[in-house]
Amino acid sequence: MTDGRSWQGNWKARLYERVRARGYDSLTAFAEARPTASLAALAEELGPDDVAGVQVFSGLVAEAERSHQVTRLVRGQFVRELHASLPTGWPSVRDDTNRFDVAQALARWSSYTPETHEARVKHARAALRTNPPPPGWRPMGPDDELLRILLPDDEA
Repeated sequence: MTDGRSWQGNWKARLYERVRARGYDSLTAFAEARPTASLAALAEELGPDDVAGVQVFSGLVAEAERSHQVTRLVRGQFVRELHASLPTGWPSVRDDTNRFDVAQALARWSSYTPETHEARVKHARAALRTNPPPPGWRPMGPDDELLRILLPDDEA
């Protein structure tokens, strides 16, 4: 967690300097090498005292928009949120605790969805609630077959 220093100076330049110092030519490449890491974990790796998860996400959105890969980014963010909220995968039992954990994962995913994709994510969330994936389902990246069915690559 940062103490506000993350917004001091040219944070975008700092973010990309850190990414390049780790051998990546883009923030997307850095994040995709860690497909299940949370935004907070990515930020911590890039700078525990001066990089925030929201800055990482901002950079990822900008890169995704330039490369017309926003849908892929949205699927990738689902993977990150699912791993944070459901580390053992989709629950097999629909009790209150598991329903809460699923709701939390879906809500967090929605909160990180660019406006252009909100309707598509809302539809995908409804599909997941209506027809849950198999117990233990844990996509390991944005190219998971079920995720590609829920959110195909045609850009919004």
